[in-house]
Amino acid sequence: MHVAPTTELKALLRLAGPLIASQLAHMLMVLTDTLMMARISPQALAGGGLGAASYSFVSIFCLGVIAAVGTLVAIRKGANDIEGATRLAQNGVWLAWGLALIAALALWNLEPVLLLFGQQPENVASAAEFLTLLPLALPSYLTFMALRGFTSALGRSTPVMVISVVGTVLNYLFNVALIEGMFGLPKLGLMGIGLVTAVVSLGMAIALALYIRWHSAYAAYPLRKGLSRPSLPALRELWRLGLPIGGTYMVEVGLFAFAALCMGVLGSTELAAHQIALQIVSTAFMVPTGLSYAVTMRVGLYYGAGNLLAARSAGRVGIGFGAMIMFAFAALFLLLPEALVGLFIDRNDPAFAAIFQVAVQLLMVAAWFELFDGMQTIAMGSIRGLKDAKTTFLIGLVCYWLVGAPS
Repeated sequence: MHVAPTTELKALLRLAGPLIASQLAHMLMVLTDTLMMARISPQALAGGGLGAASYSFVSIFCLGVIAAVGTLVAIRKGANDIEGATRLAQNGVWLAWGLALIAALALWNLEPVLLLFGQQPENVASAAEFLTLLPLALPSYLTFMALRGFTSALGRSTPVMVISVVGTVLNYLFNVALIEGMFGLPKLGLMGIGLVTAVVSLGMAIALALYIRWHSAYAAYPLRKGLSRPSLPALRELWRLGLPIGGTYMVEVGLFAFAALCMGVLGSTELAAHQIALQIVSTAFMVPTGLSYAVTMRVGLYYGAGNLLAARSAGRVGIGFGAMIMFAFAALFLLLPEALVGLFIDRNDPAFAAIFQVAVQLLMVAAWFELFDGMQTIAMGSIRGLKDAKTTFLIGLVCYWLVGAPS
């Protein structure tokens, strides 16, 4: 059955709007962390940025694997398989806990690896301080993302947005309190930023779990029933789809982490400037990321129902709308780079003058790839809605590491 493009666009935006807001809220948390690093010192900004890049490289794989939850639940919902959708969501939580444990152990033992890659010892020491408590956020955050995929696949993404916005506000308030030592709290520096992230992530996961537990809209999906018994077939299905999605995320973010390592070799000025430019670009990129999730859900829903014509229409509408949005962001980066970088640091402060100039140059370069990167992200989301993640992984591997990295 054919679906009119305008009808599909309205449905897509109803789902994508809260998801985009949720992505932006998450990015604001990261931006808050960056601002807090800059408030401590230029050294904290450089070393904390190295730690943040390392955390992203490790955790992004886990997020990709967990993204399979929303895709498969949407397909099951399209096929009217309520029991199967429930089972996949339950095992998505189990998978989140297992991945979080492995990722946390990796992050806590990352210091020798960073030194091996030629990073300056003072930056590695700051990165290790930042990563002392930050990995504790992973179990809660990955659980939140699994539940987010579940509720979004059911067409209910608004609660995710509300919880994310509240979490962002709390993240800022708690960070300021620990950085400044307010209300009798100790000044914990970089370690405090990680602690706040862990506490806020726990609160967000609990809030979304309670909402799903108590709201009548989820009555047909009893997640508590059988949650204590993981299903190996469901875990295998999630892993088969999630592994290449995680691989795709990892090769993309890995390229940016590789760039951070290269900047770290050049010096603290370049590393700090890279961190600022990356945060600005990443914030804008949350829009196509949210659209990509929504397109995956829409395509998966139609695919599960056997309506391939509507699935194709959903993909095309998402890619076209995303292209318009990213064109606007590219123009913004070219026209107002100084104003954007000025949100993070004062160009008139001698301690940050060199960082400011390098960050502006990096942002103007980023404008050229932002448009096409956003489009490919949404296109890959469309393909994943058809349960094909291997193709996107191979494309990403070739383009990012065989073409991009050597360049």
